[in-house]
Amino acid sequence: MKRIWAEQALTEQGWHDAVAVGVGDDGRIVSLDLAAPCLPDDQRVGLLLPAPVNAHSHAFQRAMAGLTEARGPDPRDSFWTWRKLMYAFLDRLTPEQVEAIAALVQMEMLEAGYATNVEFHYLHHQGGGRAYDDLGEMAARIAAASQTSGIGLTLLPVHYQYGGCDRRDLVTGQDRFGNDLDRFGRLYQRCEALVDALPTDARLGLAPHSLRAVAPEQLASLFALTDGPIHMHLAEQPAEVSEVKAALGLRPVEWVLEALAPDPRYTFIHCTQMLPHETQGLAQSGAVAGLCPITESSLGDGIFDGLRWFEAGGRISVGSDSNIRIALAEELRTLDYSQRLRDGTRAALASAQASTGRRLFDAVCAGGAQSAGRKTGVITPGYQADLMALDRGHIDLDGRQGDTLLDSYIFAGDDRMVQEVWAAGRHMVTGGRHIHRAAILAAYRKAIRELQADL
Repeated sequence: MKRIWAEQALTEQGWHDAVAVGVGDDGRIVSLDLAAPCLPDDQRVGLLLPAPVNAHSHAFQRAMAGLTEARGPDPRDSFWTWRKLMYAFLDRLTPEQVEAIAALVQMEMLEAGYATNVEFHYLHHQGGGRAYDDLGEMAARIAAASQTSGIGLTLLPVHYQYGGCDRRDLVTGQDRFGNDLDRFGRLYQRCEALVDALPTDARLGLAPHSLRAVAPEQLASLFALTDGPIHMHLAEQPAEVSEVKAALGLRPVEWVLEALAPDPRYTFIHCTQMLPHETQGLAQSGAVAGLCPITESSLGDGIFDGLRWFEAGGRISVGSDSNIRIALAEELRTLDYSQRLRDGTRAALASAQASTGRRLFDAVCAGGAQSAGRKTGVITPGYQADLMALDRGHIDLDGRQGDTLLDSYIFAGDDRMVQEVWAAGRHMVTGGRHIHRAAILAAYRKAIRELQADL
């Protein structure tokens, strides 16, 4: 057993000083001692917190960051014009490049304080839709990246068959995603073998991409493949809502509530285009809203109705989605600020019992664990040792106590406060830097230069 000793820690019992956390060889917390002395062999840290889950990522899109900010020929540039650029970009990606990009993404997640990557993985095939000799070649690259980075991985192979609700063929770019049900079933079996070969904290679920890309009658067969978490994009864009309503007779959230009877296994991504009754109904189902506030801001998706969601008892997780920015504190700050800007208020998501920062942090720790299918999110025996330590001596934390520490971290600070990160007990970030940073950056530089030469 190794011990981490913290000057202050947020445990399942609340804030405590002089906390010693024992971590077993299996990566789980085995002991929690309060008011404990610091022993000579302890890893000493300032402020110890649970390390949340990054609940939604498309790793390959990280290599596009900064390349899509010029306006296209359409004066109303939007998500849909961005998507065309994304398809043109991904058509050039090789398996080796995807592995290098994914390792960088996972490294940046860890350095931002995330211990887990839930990878919504839909880049499966070669250009033109031709399968690799190993059907799971690209999934294997995500798994290999996680071995390099040491992050906890929940792999979600994505079923993506159609180009829209009218079941039109996939266009160039999309064809690298496509499978029929039979081939997806074989891909899922390959992913099972890949995850079985990873450390024991790795998890497998699946993701029907969206109601546009999967036929409704396929969903029952898909869900029968897994006992893990199920994720789906839902109600992200007005055009999507209109298309689904025209095809299925109901808006996306209305259809999901009526046809799927969602429960806590489900995470629905974005949900930025919901009416009040949809928000209340989905929140009360126990499903998680997987929010990506930085990407949703970048793509102009709209503003999630966080106030109504929380009032209805809803659960949330956060993810970095397009990975244009991987910044935990910024995701939470952007979520709260969007509510303030829409409603002309302050401390929008605070409650009578908790400050804004504490409420958001607790919510994403609990919701992220649910989204990942991972026993994490609190510092208590039996849970994964997914831990992050902030610099207690940082100027913005100096003299602060309790929930004010989280408020200062999220609203006055940033991820430069993150000093140490453990994923299932694997100590992957120390002094604010990943232990394999140099090698991961070198591989990424090689990949991105090759891509830029092609473009």
